[in-house]
Amino acid sequence: MKKNFTIIDNGTVTTPKGFLAQGVYAGIKRKRNDLGVLYSVNPASAAGVYTLNVVQAAPLKLTKQCLKQTGKLQAIVVNSGNANACTGVEGDKNAKIMQELVAQGLDIPNEYVGVASTGVIGQQLPMDCVRKGIELALMDLSENGGTGFSESILTTDTCDKNLAVQVEIDGVTISIGGAAKGSGMIHPNMATMLGFITTDADIEPGLLQQLLSDVTDQTFNMITVDGDTSTNDMVLVMANGYSGVKLDTNHPQWEVFKEAFNYVSEYLAKTIARDGEGATKLIEVTVKKAKSKEQASIIAKSVIGSSLVKSAVFGADANWGRIVCAAGYSGADFDPDKIEVYLMGTLIFQNGMGITVDEDVLQEKMKDEFVPIELVLHDGEAQARAWGCDLTYDYVRINASYRS
Repeated sequence: MKKNFTIIDNGTVTTPKGFLAQGVYAGIKRKRNDLGVLYSVNPASAAGVYTLNVVQAAPLKLTKQCLKQTGKLQAIVVNSGNANACTGVEGDKNAKIMQELVAQGLDIPNEYVGVASTGVIGQQLPMDCVRKGIELALMDLSENGGTGFSESILTTDTCDKNLAVQVEIDGVTISIGGAAKGSGMIHPNMATMLGFITTDADIEPGLLQQLLSDVTDQTFNMITVDGDTSTNDMVLVMANGYSGVKLDTNHPQWEVFKEAFNYVSEYLAKTIARDGEGATKLIEVTVKKAKSKEQASIIAKSVIGSSLVKSAVFGADANWGRIVCAAGYSGADFDPDKIEVYLMGTLIFQNGMGITVDEDVLQEKMKDEFVPIELVLHDGEAQARAWGCDLTYDYVRINASYRS
């Protein structure tokens, strides 16, 4: 299918007009950038989605509160290496200090600054480092600072995660940019991930929230690495209207914009899943011909979240029993005698039993970095897709020494 948008080489959150950013090394981590600022030259409509964990970090609570009050953001400050979670009153104060320092430096209202943190839980932020980092970042905000910003939000990630696309609307080029981090503690319904999306389209805050929530349900909420949901996870989107093009659901090209927005979100989500701690493979589970999208999603999430399925993929073991079993305990309603299961495009289960295949050939195919699994339920026309990664020895090694 032809895409209605163009992928921009080396695109970042500063590809959309009117956005500046920078990432710096402040000394919060041992090395690598660890503090970033993203800035819109004018106040932007904003929306957010957040972790469902009832234990929530100070910066997340502050950002959520400000967005609820204003529906706008003009800047976001992020640090990595320290989550500022479970840090009590002092942690709340430190989140507000981060917000105030950026607001003062940019001469904007405090409530127009979103705050995010990621890293080790239960330790107070080294505020001397934070102050220094904010000062350095504000001094060097730039249209070329998107890559530095994306590097500053990483923890155990092995690569930064950027994308930007452009679409033509009303004869004007509209850009959508995104950056994300995430590698471990990733689970559907928000995860140990941060995502930041920018666009120079003009979209009213309520509609922007609806768009983000709808798209998140099909992208960021459909990935898993290890089944853990963290305390700091959020996705924020800013639409600053710098292009001059106003969009709403009545605009004839709204669906074109939504397609591009969804692509950015899906790309970032898949990149997070592929970069799971210790991962060697990206797994994609597609459930087709289900009674409803909800039922299809339940099964897809169950299969992608199965430690046994993930381990089998790591070992290149075509074990259809683990796939069928995970679908069976998902809680979805389906007839196991009607389903078909495909692995690497090969039919391996039908009519309630396994299909004889050349396992040596299939095992060789499973050594590929991309492993698709498809379940066809023959109960309806709905479908859903989820992404995850294999479970490896390195996952245990990385998490056994995370704080050391």
